[in-house]
Amino acid sequence: MSSITLIGTGNMARTIGTLAVAGGNTVEVMGRDQSKADDLAKVLGGGGATTGKWGAVPAGDIVITALLYDAVVPVVAEYGDALAGKVIVDISNPFNVTFDGLAHSEETSIAQEVAKVAPAGAGVVKAFNTIFRNVLEKGRPNVFIAGDDEQAKADVAAFIESLGLRPLDVGGLKMAHWLEGMGLVTVGLAGNGVGHWDFALGINEFTG
Repeated sequence: MSSITLIGTGNMARTIGTLAVAGGNTVEVMGRDQSKADDLAKVLGGGGATTGKWGAVPAGDIVITALLYDAVVPVVAEYGDALAGKVIVDISNPFNVTFDGLAHSEETSIAQEVAKVAPAGAGVVKAFNTIFRNVLEKGRPNVFIAGDDEQAKADVAAFIESLGLRPLDVGGLKMAHWLEGMGLVTVGLAGNGVGHWDFALGINEFTG
């Protein structure tokens, strides 16, 4: 099983943390508001959740930045060398205010921008951004991942499998841009063709 540090105390941190503890992983929670981090660790419970001090070296080998997109890069830069040798997982979606485009106009992604400020030896992986929280709480969706570091992706894939979910590698870190686009597609489907939020994008394989 994996050792996980969640940077953030919001709904996605709670959901991923709950699944992680249930899957037998150890979970550390870090938040700017120490009381919120302590509260989340208590909620996760199970003897598998602790808290860490903001900015300190994370206990987890895999560090999940469960933050709003505009906070991810600044926080990774703030942590700096504390993240050396860690696997950093960006789960954010940089949507614009009308939810019909990405907040960055260039062909980049939050994960690619993270890689620019991450310390040497850190691996960056994009994951979980195409899944609505309610589906992650009660469903078994596919989890698309992207990254340039093969070992980092293997570690994240093993973690995802411990949650009872199926990891699907879409390629290098530049594919994170298109995963963010897939996040937009899910929102468009929820508001139009599907008409609700209880679904996830996935892969059906056909033979013969």
